[in-house]
Amino acid sequence: MPTFIDLFCGAGGFSRGFVEAGYKLLLGLDIDPACVESYSTNFPDAIVVEADIREVHSYDILRKVGRPDVVIASPPCEAFTKASKDLMEDPLDRLYTDPIGRLTLDAIRMIGDIRPRVFVIENVPGILEPPIRDSIKFELRRYGYDRVYFNVIDAEKLGCPSMRRRVFISNVPIRPKYTGERKTVWDAIGDLPDPRYPNDIPNHEYSQVPPRFEDRVRRLKWGQGMEYFMGSDQRVFVEYVRLHPYELAPTVMGRSRFIHPFDDRLLTVREQARLMTYPDSHVFCGNRNKQYDQVGESVPPLVSYHVAKMVLGYLV
Repeated sequence: MPTFIDLFCGAGGFSRGFVEAGYKLLLGLDIDPACVESYSTNFPDAIVVEADIREVHSYDILRKVGRPDVVIASPPCEAFTKASKDLMEDPLDRLYTDPIGRLTLDAIRMIGDIRPRVFVIENVPGILEPPIRDSIKFELRRYGYDRVYFNVIDAEKLGCPSMRRRVFISNVPIRPKYTGERKTVWDAIGDLPDPRYPNDIPNHEYSQVPPRFEDRVRRLKWGQGMEYFMGSDQRVFVEYVRLHPYELAPTVMGRSRFIHPFDDRLLTVREQARLMTYPDSHVFCGNRNKQYDQVGESVPPLVSYHVAKMVLGYLV
């Protein structure tokens, strides 16, 4: 059974897919206590380290679990995403100067020291800008990884009911075959009970819209939103969107809050997790906002599963 560790493990979406594909999880690392609690709850047999990766030496990891076959990592994307209003103008500054961007370099440092057979680093498409892309290749080649692939995967083409384009940087090509299956919002959440009544589904508690939106939400049509903000590229992003039941959901982000297609309420954490293909058995800990953040800042388990199956072909 191939082994793996997960850096910036969050609530465990990236790990979930690898476990379901037949890998043995050895260790997860994250700085956020709520994420660590979620990860420990969902993967009780794994070692979970709550620490700042900048203060972790790779030897500490090797001493705990030995050398894994695979290292996966999902460093924060805020330094590279066009949705950020604080995006640094120079692409190289985003990687080498921005403290959040530099966390990708820490992931590379750990990978270079641990020397797994395969590594996979997930991030947003903004990391494909030539200066950033070339610098990441340079940094990985310093550790002996001469072949570096930037694999772009669209989650909705694998059957995810929400749109999500992400880049998976690896030392092997990862090109999963798109299924052609198209799942809608209602396919994902339509069978869940009304959260206003008692139920035994984890994280499926009623969430009221913020008071400032109470009057407007009743008039909100499918696809319309109630809050707008401008990204660094001058694109307008919409929040508090009433989801169209028979379409894909927009990209689920950490800050995302959606309005139910038919009820004047927020989607529950569980409904949002369904849009990201989490099984109902996967539990999210911490306060309600932390739970929403954990869902939106993760890799959809279905996407992770397809990535894991592709990687498996290089390990046998």
